[in-house]
Amino acid sequence: MNKPLVSVVITTKNSSRTIEKCLKSVKNQSYKSIELIVVDNNSTDNTKEIAKKYADDVINKGPERSAQRNFGVKKSRGHYVLVHDSDIYFNPNSIKECVEVCEKGGCDAVILPEKSIGNGFWTKVKAFERSFYVGNDYIEAARFFKKEVFLKVGGYDEDLYAGEDWDLTNRLRDGDYKIGRSKSLLEHDEGRLNFFGSSKKKRYYSKNFFEVYAKKNPKYFKKQMSFFVRFPPKKILQKAFVHPILFLSMMLMKSVEYLGTKKS
Repeated sequence: MNKPLVSVVITTKNSSRTIEKCLKSVKNQSYKSIELIVVDNNSTDNTKEIAKKYADDVINKGPERSAQRNFGVKKSRGHYVLVHDSDIYFNPNSIKECVEVCEKGGCDAVILPEKSIGNGFWTKVKAFERSFYVGNDYIEAARFFKKEVFLKVGGYDEDLYAGEDWDLTNRLRDGDYKIGRSKSLLEHDEGRLNFFGSSKKKRYYSKNFFEVYAKKNPKYFKKQMSFFVRFPPKKILQKAFVHPILFLSMMLMKSVEYLGTKKS
């Protein structure tokens, strides 16, 4: 019995540090019926040269990742599409699990949970923060879709370059599409974060997030910005007791990020 084709769309921009490991993790999947597409946004490093060694197609497209993703999906041939970033390393069974969730569980889309990896103390703090989000439907977004469903709901909103994953997942939920979950964690390579680097990244995305995403998704925005939705009291008690320094450092980091968004 032929297995349905899965098109993996990876977006890049000057991604030479992580792209090879990312693409190798796609090629090393236990599920073999895969098409690999890289959509690059005018990289000035050797991202494209590396991508051409692994991808079935390397496309140049901008100006932001939402447009890149939509373009990649439209060019794809798969029954399913998996859309992600170039700093993600997939578990060997990631795609197999997603297909099974859809084929056996009747789902239209799948959330792939992540953990952060990298070097340095503040990267460890970011990994601690991300550990709170696993299993949280308001924070984790779908990344694997039936292509026909993805296209039917309109794909990613190209006016968004922050919160676009949440926006698409919100529309799937509001359309009564069924969203499942895979079990294996992806690795999100944060590199070496520094304290102010995290808040600088937040400032870049915050204007688009607060001015465009929030107005379009007021119901979800309120929940997603709630401290106790993001950090449930039960998890705080469990994790803060075991890792008090990481918890206090996370609170400091989130406070600086929040103040930074208010200045943008």
